[in-house]
Amino acid sequence: MPRLFQATFTAAALAVVLAGSDLTAQTKERFSAAAINMNRGAAGQIEIVVDRWSTKAERDKLMGVLMKDGPDKLLDVLQDLPRVGYFRSPNSIGIDIHFAWHVPGEDGGERVVLFTDRRIGFWEAANRPRSIDYPFTFIEMRLNRDGEGEGKLSLATKIIADPEGGTVTLENYSIQPVMLNNVKRSKKK
Repeated sequence: MPRLFQATFTAAALAVVLAGSDLTAQTKERFSAAAINMNRGAAGQIEIVVDRWSTKAERDKLMGVLMKDGPDKLLDVLQDLPRVGYFRSPNSIGIDIHFAWHVPGEDGGERVVLFTDRRIGFWEAANRPRSIDYPFTFIEMRLNRDGEGEGKLSLATKIIADPEGGTVTLENYSIQPVMLNNVKRSKKK
């Protein structure tokens, strides 16, 4: 099993999801960011759109399933949740987001946590390489009061739950992230 790493950045983001807040205003939010793949040295722009924020009931359902039944069952429940937004690079159709959560930050800004299943193509599903064990996509953004900031995106990650401690970590999140720089919330019209 690969080395587990609990980054402070990640632990704080997941603590936000666990601690909860009910800021579920149904307002469409748009974000843009420069995405830098630290493994491949590639970079490009991404757009993130949140059509609606997930409810506290949806958050509680996901956390309950993860703690009781583990990540495999969590994947099934996550996939059954309705689409709450998407993220995409230019000229792509995008990837649906099934969980979107945000809470106020200490400095007047906020933390945004987005969570979904990862697309798995036919070849990968049929041949089941090691990557099949990494079915989740996780995005965390930290924004200041002006709606600007930074974040991380893990396109393929594995969730590890500690039911006794009530904590969640992402395996190797600090080793293989896509860094999100120049994150900006679009001004509301």
